Amino acid sequence: MPRIAAVALAAMLGSLCTAAAADSALDRAKQRGKLIAAVDYVVPEYKAGTKFRTPEAIDTALAEDAAKRLNLPLATVRADTKAATPFTPAGRADIALAVVTDANPLRNAIAIPTGYRAGPMAIMRTDTTIKAWEHLKDRKVCVAEGGRYVGTVASKYGAIEQVYKSPTDALLNLRVGTCDAAVHDDVLLEELLKLPEWKKFSARLPTGPRHTLVFAVPAGDTRTETFFKQVTAEWRNSRYLSQHLTKAARSIAFEIYLDQDVPDCH
Repeated sequence: MPRIAAVALAAMLGSLCTAAAADSALDRAKQRGKLIAAVDYVVPEYKAGTKFRTPEAIDTALAEDAAKRLNLPLATVRADTKAATPFTPAGRADIALAVVTDANPLRNAIAIPTGYRAGPMAIMRTDTTIKAWEHLKDRKVCVAEGGRYVGTVASKYGAIEQVYKSPTDALLNLRVGTCDAAVHDDVLLEELLKLPEWKKFSARLPTGPRHTLVFAVPAGDTRTETFFKQVTAEWRNSRYLSQHLTKAARSIAFEIYLDQDVPDCH
């Protein structure tokens, strides 16, 4: 399930620091005609005729909003955490979105908190026998492939992970009984559980360790740092993230409603 590791991310952005002294990441993006953001999971391009699915992570939505403020289109690339310099000069990222924890902060780059802070949360039917994370052993747990918890529920608790293309598909399979639990970021699930149709699936386990999503920019790139600090401040003042999460939860619930053609298990 690896997210962008702080060390690997520092190596990626370190290759940009020398260039940043001469011009900023924003300058390079404007010269190129698009902003390139490194993310852990690149959301597949929507294809006409297929079912639309709300993305698992908020990363791309935040990068898109930042790009829009620059009047630039966004391109996302997946970070290669194994390479010393993951991107070639023609395709490397201008900025990155990374998950950091208090115990593993970002180094050799400027970390600008987006305001998104979350931890793993499991939800189940209210009549579940699962009362602790350890009770997930040998139980089927739904996760989405673009999420940060793929692999961890199995390795840490011995769960049998069922990986789906999107949070909609993962949560749909919880509702129809394919899985005993679903794991996702708590901030989104809390929004989902406010909806009356999710009352029967409101059993939950205590939220695990929290992580913070940050914009990472090359150290010394003061122009790019200033821009993203302004963007995140405007998000805080406008409650942008809260509104986005509410909208995402309602969209996921509606997508499930459209797809659910069998009754909930009883």
